[in-house]
Amino acid sequence: MLVAAAVCPCPPLLVPEVAAGAALELDTVRAACTDALGVLAAARPDLLVVVGPGDGADPETYPEGTPGSFRGFGVGLDVRLGPDRGVPAGRELPYGLAVGAWLLGRTGWADAPVEGLAVGETLTAERCAEEGEAVADRAERVALLVMGDASACRTLKAPGYLDERAAPFDAELARALGAADTGALRALDTGLARELKVSGRAPWQVLAGAAAGNPVLEGVLLHEDAPYGVGYLVATWA
Repeated sequence: MLVAAAVCPCPPLLVPEVAAGAALELDTVRAACTDALGVLAAARPDLLVVVGPGDGADPETYPEGTPGSFRGFGVGLDVRLGPDRGVPAGRELPYGLAVGAWLLGRTGWADAPVEGLAVGETLTAERCAEEGEAVADRAERVALLVMGDASACRTLKAPGYLDERAAPFDAELARALGAADTGALRALDTGLARELKVSGRAPWQVLAGAAAGNPVLEGVLLHEDAPYGVGYLVATWA
């Protein structure tokens, strides 16, 4: 059963070495992510699953110990999803899970075994929810670290340019995450999310499915901002 979840953004800029001169601008969101991970630790889970955006048509799982890096962003920084378990070389974490692994390493996570799940934007809401339900059944006490960004169309200089639909979309998303509203997350418009370059739609719908078996979870919105025209949200469910 899902006992806790933390929702965090997943831009590589969250990693100071990648952000370089702009690193200080994201200190507030980093601090909120640290607080959110504290809620996961307090829940004392038997298993933590990091859920993030992927590129595949089907969900992809990553065992504990899978490596990742930010070398594709010009930084010689390597990370690992939990302790090294001798995972065969050649398969690395997608960028969203790599940011999640960086957050866990930064906070010294050692409270439960860790696995990864990447879900692509082509995955339907129903399939995402099914994945979430399956994850929640993996252990008696399951926690999720859910990585994903809101719209990337909040300003003229945003990656997706300015789209007037972005701010209302992000506002409703912030409300849903802060209220642990699984119905609203399941109902997110897949097509609109794609047009607004939302990376977190599928991961959030996995969360909605995982929470179906625990209706008493309460949500708290810890942070909401849109630096660089991209919506960053941090929330906890417990």
